[in-house]
Amino acid sequence: METKYREQFIKFGLKVQYYRKLRGLTQEAFADEIGKSWSFVAKVESPTRPFGVSMDTMFRIAEVLEVPVSKLFED
Repeated sequence: METKYREQFIKFGLKVQYYRKLRGLTQEAFADEIGKSWSFVAKVESPTRPFGVSMDTMFRIAEVLEVPVSKLFED
């Protein structure tokens, strides 16, 4: 995916990974909770390939991780 927001997408994914691991969830368990596949979560968390998500998915991710959406964008 080519986007001028490459760095932001990757940072978002790394934040998702950080909070997922903090909650002790595997990618598979997290995928089940957000209603997505394991491969979807792997794409979101990829440190090398940007992958965007819908706003619905972003809010669901934050809900499952029990963090405000804004935490997923902090440096």
